[in-house]
Amino acid sequence: MHPGLNEILFISTALFFIGVYGFFTRRNLVTMLMSIELILNSVNLNFIAFNKYLWPGRLDGLFFTIFIIAIAAAEAAVAIAIIINLYRSHHSVDVENAEELKY
Repeated sequence: MHPGLNEILFISTALFFIGVYGFFTRRNLVTMLMSIELILNSVNLNFIAFNKYLWPGRLDGLFFTIFIIAIAAAEAAVAIAIIINLYRSHHSVDVENAEELKY
């Protein structure tokens, strides 16, 4: 028994809103980064679901998903470098301390 398009879109919507909630309510940069990854994974799930159910013979959704995974990996590498720099200079990964990195 395979899930239908409605079930997959419900799961994707739940992942998206959990990610948005986590991003706007947390002050820790690591949890904000994980929330962004949840949002990107919900987008990937949408691409795969629509590709499977609307155009089963084409691979456009798969290529977009691989592209988003590559961008997410680069984004995570840059964000972790910024988080490590913030922790080394301020001994905290709180967002309030990140304002001082601008200058």
